[in-house]
Amino acid sequence: MDFLSAIVFFAYAPALVILWYFYHADKYEPEPRKYVVGTFILGGTLSVGIAYILESVLTIGGIVQPVLPLTAFYVALVAGIVEEPAKALAIRWPFKAGQMDGIMDGLVYGVAAGLGFAATENFLYGLGYGVSVTIVRAFLTPFAHGAWSAVIGVGYGMKAEGKVTSVRPYFLLAMLLHFIWDYYAFLSREVPAYNIILILLILVNLAILRYFMIMGQAEDVGRLWYYWFKRRDGM
Repeated sequence: MDFLSAIVFFAYAPALVILWYFYHADKYEPEPRKYVVGTFILGGTLSVGIAYILESVLTIGGIVQPVLPLTAFYVALVAGIVEEPAKALAIRWPFKAGQMDGIMDGLVYGVAAGLGFAATENFLYGLGYGVSVTIVRAFLTPFAHGAWSAVIGVGYGMKAEGKVTSVRPYFLLAMLLHFIWDYYAFLSREVPAYNIILILLILVNLAILRYFMIMGQAEDVGRLWYYWFKRRDGM
């Protein structure tokens, strides 16, 4: 396997496997594949592009840099504030198209956007730092980005069914989780002991995904009659 093929494989294959799992976890009313795949693609293209431009302005050579030094705190804060709304743009596509009507839908689309973003980000890291970096990140960042975007996706799913009126708290939580992860990731470069915190944070991210899945499936079971009538009317 040549260099480029290896980076593409290790960047995208793990993310697609995880997406496959969550897509099939939505077993009572699976989402249209074109919207799930499309959200993944948007997360890995549009969202990454917007985040790259904004982060370049704010941390590499923009107008903010002289005022706020490039500390771990600041760079992590910028990443959380910029990347989560950027990924949310991909989630809003199925939301605006009327494809969301609950927690499980929001989970699937949120995970799809986060996985797309993580896959492309890992690909770009591989181009800059080598295949080994992409391999290491492939076991960490897909679950992290997927969990953070899932928080926002669930917010949109609950808004679509009228259970919440605003997704702002979900955005704030996602940005906070992202900031905490990046902050300790930066610190771990100088103090390896901080990797313990990153391991704990991965478990937190997995717990968030598991919790949303349980809640989403329970909600879907309680609405089986709705899906039955919906399928019957569509026949």
